[in-house]
Amino acid sequence: MLRGHNILCISSIDWSEHWQVHHELMSRLAAQGNRVLYIENTGVRGLRVADLSRVQKRLWNWWHSTKGFRVERENLFVYSPLFLPFPYSRIAGWINRVLLFRALNRWMQATGFVRPIVWTFLPTPLARSLIEQVSPKAVFYFCADDFSSSSASAKRVTASEAQLIKEADLVFATSERLRARAEALGGRVHQSPAGVDFAGFARVRDAADPPPEDLVQLKRPIIGYVGALHQWVDQRLLIELAASLPDASFALVGPYYTDVSKLEAVGNIHLLGQRPHADMPRYIKGFDVGLVPYRVSEYTASVYPVKLNEYLAMGIPVVASDLPEIRRFNEAHGDVIAVASDAGGFAAAIARALTPAPDAVVATRIDAARQNSWDARMETMNRLMEEVLAERDAKGERWEERLARIYRVARGRTLQIVAAVILAWILLFESPLIWWLAKPLKVDAPPQHADAIVVFAGGVGESGQAGGGYQERVRAAVDLYRQGYAPVVVFSSGFRFAFREAEVMKGLAVDNGVPADAILLETAAANTRENVSFTRDILRQRGWRRILLVSSPYHMRRALLTWRRAAPDVVVIPTPVRQSMFYLHGRGASLEQVRGLLQEYVAIAAYWWKGWI
Repeated sequence: MLRGHNILCISSIDWSEHWQVHHELMSRLAAQGNRVLYIENTGVRGLRVADLSRVQKRLWNWWHSTKGFRVERENLFVYSPLFLPFPYSRIAGWINRVLLFRALNRWMQATGFVRPIVWTFLPTPLARSLIEQVSPKAVFYFCADDFSSSSASAKRVTASEAQLIKEADLVFATSERLRARAEALGGRVHQSPAGVDFAGFARVRDAADPPPEDLVQLKRPIIGYVGALHQWVDQRLLIELAASLPDASFALVGPYYTDVSKLEAVGNIHLLGQRPHADMPRYIKGFDVGLVPYRVSEYTASVYPVKLNEYLAMGIPVVASDLPEIRRFNEAHGDVIAVASDAGGFAAAIARALTPAPDAVVATRIDAARQNSWDARMETMNRLMEEVLAERDAKGERWEERLARIYRVARGRTLQIVAAVILAWILLFESPLIWWLAKPLKVDAPPQHADAIVVFAGGVGESGQAGGGYQERVRAAVDLYRQGYAPVVVFSSGFRFAFREAEVMKGLAVDNGVPADAILLETAAANTRENVSFTRDILRQRGWRRILLVSSPYHMRRALLTWRRAAPDVVVIPTPVRQSMFYLHGRGASLEQVRGLLQEYVAIAAYWWKGWI
């Protein structure tokens, strides 16, 4: 028996879906003493409108877990990853690998979940990349569905699945058709159909408990079906059967994955919805006949119905569509299933099945289920898996494999870094994100009459170059002066390169028509706080309490916060430069612009830390 291993399950369904082979196998492996991580479905086809409820459920699961990870039961963990639902897109695949691998690697490191055995139900490119990433001890592919026949978009999985079959150490196929196909592709294959919890069903079968209340209320005979109502269930067949057998009740127990409005409109068809898996034996015990009403198609030609052995374990008669796996089952177990190909054949078979069967016939049904119990299945599967692991251990891990594993880990980390750099580059330099983030820095108000126009010069400012930006600030002040908004201009700057910046600004203003006696200079300030402090003193000396403030657009927030702290009695009207040459931009930003905006946020944080704002 396989015990003491880490098992990574890449599932094709979510854990919250109705109970299927995936749940049974992983629960049993966890109960045997293995640690199992169950990764919920990452998709074999594109997203549809009908999948929105599943998307909502995935988001809910992720939000109510630890970064998508949760403990479902002892030894069994479930991971609900968030991903882009484009399974065959190279760009989406690349992003998904980054998203999933980073989270998965962190969880594996945190839990010591190393060198796992991989069980995959998915053959997609993403699943194969994940297998490569975790450096598994062994890879087992459980081929339960003919994905390429399930939908048009899923046909693209064919090449990836063929490669996985060749790479896997062992393929478990649920039907003869899937087994033959996998073997033809070069896989090491064992046929392993779905089983039944025979002991659990036997306890209910032999007990005197009544059927569930919603069955008791139905008129007998009860013709029942357990399982999902999906596109492969033949609804037309069920409607015709209900019409031809008006005195019978048709009870359908399971979730809906397709439109069932036509079934709901039929009086003697009762849709009971999804019920707990533990209650399935009681429901089946309450049936008089069990149905497998599947449409015959390319997809169902590979289907082995899970419910088949569950019906038989309760000893009830079964009527099924004419499927290849049903015929093979009868060949192996003596025609215990009645097979029909149309509504007339189904109705006749049901009528015959309602005649009480001799004890020997009931015993034959139960014995067929016993031979297909999960205990028997797991005994065989455990033996095969242990043989594979023993073969791998005997060979040992070659130095080439160890080196390849080391390089895979390094490559994964490199890809994460490269991805992060590319994403940051796109967001910062090729999208408007940086300007959206910088918007709170920019404060502007319509000009109003004031006592003075105060201009904070730039020094080296955001451009990092001496004198960068002072010309456009002088131009803004001159325009305000000419329009008569204030009689005085105050230039504040203690910066000096070849000449004092404030004096250069005054000269430029005079050249543009501002009288020299209408200009005051503050020539000591070395930063915004000192600009405010020294200018405040000039204002107070003259009794001025209302100013127009001119500065860079994205410097204005810090300047206003500083004024508010140092001179709350002064009314400051922000009138930044209307069009800053340094901050001219298209959709994205330049490296210098990003640096300038970042510098402003850092400066605000520093001013707050020092108590200046």
